[in-house]
Amino acid sequence: MRQVEFGILGPMEVRVDGRLLPVDGAKQRTVLAALLLSGGRVVSDDRLSELLWGRNPPVTMTAQLYTHISRLRKRCAPWLHLARRGPGYTMDHSGARFDWEDFQRLAEQGRGELADGRYADAAERLQSALALWRGPALSDVTGFLEETELPRLEEARISAVEHRIEAELALGRHARCVPELTRLVAEHPLREALRGQLMTALYRCDRRADALAVYERGRRVLRDELGMDPGAGLRHVHHGVLRGDLPGPAAPEPVRVRLHKAGRAGVPGPESMAGDIWAGLVPAMLPTDIGDLSGRAEQLAVVVGGLRAPGRGGATVLTGAPGTGTSALAVHAAHRCREDFPHGQLYADLREEDGGPKDPLDVLGWFLRALGAGHHDLPAALDERAQLYRSRLDGRRALVVLDNAVEDRQVRPLLVNGDGCRTLITGHSSLTSVEGVRLVRLDPLDPAEGRLLLAALAGPGRVAAEPEAADRIVARCDGLPLALRICAARLAAYPQWRLAHLADRLAPADRRLGELSLGSLDVRATLGRCHARLAPTARYAFRALAHREEGSAFTARQAAVELRWPEGRTEDVLESISEVRLLDIVADGDQLRYRYRPLVRLFAREQRGRGPGPQPPVHVTG
Repeated sequence: MRQVEFGILGPMEVRVDGRLLPVDGAKQRTVLAALLLSGGRVVSDDRLSELLWGRNPPVTMTAQLYTHISRLRKRCAPWLHLARRGPGYTMDHSGARFDWEDFQRLAEQGRGELADGRYADAAERLQSALALWRGPALSDVTGFLEETELPRLEEARISAVEHRIEAELALGRHARCVPELTRLVAEHPLREALRGQLMTALYRCDRRADALAVYERGRRVLRDELGMDPGAGLRHVHHGVLRGDLPGPAAPEPVRVRLHKAGRAGVPGPESMAGDIWAGLVPAMLPTDIGDLSGRAEQLAVVVGGLRAPGRGGATVLTGAPGTGTSALAVHAAHRCREDFPHGQLYADLREEDGGPKDPLDVLGWFLRALGAGHHDLPAALDERAQLYRSRLDGRRALVVLDNAVEDRQVRPLLVNGDGCRTLITGHSSLTSVEGVRLVRLDPLDPAEGRLLLAALAGPGRVAAEPEAADRIVARCDGLPLALRICAARLAAYPQWRLAHLADRLAPADRRLGELSLGSLDVRATLGRCHARLAPTARYAFRALAHREEGSAFTARQAAVELRWPEGRTEDVLESISEVRLLDIVADGDQLRYRYRPLVRLFAREQRGRGPGPQPPVHVTG
């Protein structure tokens, strides 16, 4: 028997033993598709006429229809059984494969496996069903048939996609689902199930603010286009994101690592596990890009220009006070330049959770494994790892992003040589002791830039409607992108809030830092990591000098009198606090003055009740 296959999930196809059989003309393909989709039922002459010519058939309709049927019989005989039945035609294609029927069968099996909690089987089955689609269904038939049948076919496809993604999320594959879901939500903005799945995936990727923004955009679309609010399912996901208690994956996949038995020539031992994982991959380690970066066009141009400059580019250091967005700008610039570095992008966060420095020995181990070295190939000594690392990158075009650098001793072993590689570093310290760095400083945003950032997440209409309140929010956030992003995310989460309401909530000094927290975004925690790096004496001075009025500046001599310390020692301590950007240095004629930014001053005042008592005076002997 010959294998016959009919396909409508894409351009119309008829295959016999794998060989494509041409079906000429859109009208002939329309008749065949209509009969296939009828499921063996009679399709009347009037129905076929409407699918071929709409409501204005030619006077020769009956003759032309007979001609199309006759040509199909000749073309597809003997495995296509077309028969006249009463006022129309019927077709028996039993024994042949029909991709639409195969899709329905696999999709139904996948839905059953999903309902039974067999998530891996469901994901595989539904993916097999979706793989049958070769493009838009019924893409080469008449518009009349497409208009009639395509909606139900497309609904079945999207439904299968939703079920397959549901299974993927249950298995803990949320990170890989985010790009696909982002595209699907843009293509189908009114499908609340897809939007809820994207919010869930973003939440599980620690991107709560992005998840809330997705909800707010969906709420606006539903209101503007349908005049309705989101349904119960999407609201449930939204509340879970707000409370931070959205459930995790139902059945996360265990991490499976293939181990090799040692002892045979040419077969690596178990310690080569990491090398096997990275084998054949080009490192692409950058975090997700932030698409709504605002107010940094000039600095972005400088950074991107430095990364793309010919010759030996050295290292670029992005520095700024806590919360000024150095990491966001660095990642955004790195994504802009990805195509300039075809041999990979390496990324590491050099800061521990407590604010301390990560060991460069460990970071070099991660980078070397990403560059193809097996665990058994890693030298034990820092210098040897650094030499192997630079040798691996020699002659390549790669980008290295070192985020949140704490001290220069971390950075030096991770710098790369050669004309093709570039290093981009961020940190609150300027790292000017590192040779050949290009320094780019980030200041807080001005009011106009701050409003742009608020508008990017909260919506330009809301900001334009309350410009005075927006300016108050920017001012009470010190123009810090981190604080403004938190405010914008809160406004997106609570569309019923006016900007004036949030500005009023930020007004009391004793609750402002508490308001500037949302999920993993927390101004107090960011300042706390910098504070943790201070020596005990510097912490005491940081707390003790914070009683001044907002905006007032003081000299080292004034601080020394107040602390009852020698002026030279006081100046050294103030410089150490400035080095981690918890104090600003302001030039005033021939002398330097020090100043707290408002949020930093509030944080310092909070510490006054938490630290030890007054420190004894520091005496210096000659």
